[in-house]
Amino acid sequence: MSEINLKPLADRVVVRPLTDEEAGNVSNSGIIIPDTAKKDKPEQGIVVAVGAGKWDEDGEKRIPLEVKEGDKVIFRTWGEATKLNDKEYWILSESDILAVVS
Repeated sequence: MSEINLKPLADRVVVRPLTDEEAGNVSNSGIIIPDTAKKDKPEQGIVVAVGAGKWDEDGEKRIPLEVKEGDKVIFRTWGEATKLNDKEYWILSESDILAVVS
C-alpha cells in the first residue's frame, strides 16, 4: 500500500528522495555532509506509487511499468519536487528512472 494518497497516471511514478541517513550523507558522528561535498551524485529515492502504465501504439493494451512500489531507484530530476504533507516527492515519467538499486 502506498505511503501517500496519490495515484500517478499512465507511466508516471512517485518517488520519495532518500533521507540524508538513507543516502549515507551523515557521518558516523552524526555530522550532515553538505551538498558541495557530494560531487554530483545522482538522485536516489524510493518508489511510493506507480501508474497503470501507458497504452501501446494501437491503444488496445496497457504496457506495465518495470518499477514497483518499494524499489530503490536512481533517477534524474526535471523542474521541482512536489510537497505533500510536509514531505518532498518527485512525480516522474518512468523513463526518468535510470536504474533500480538491488
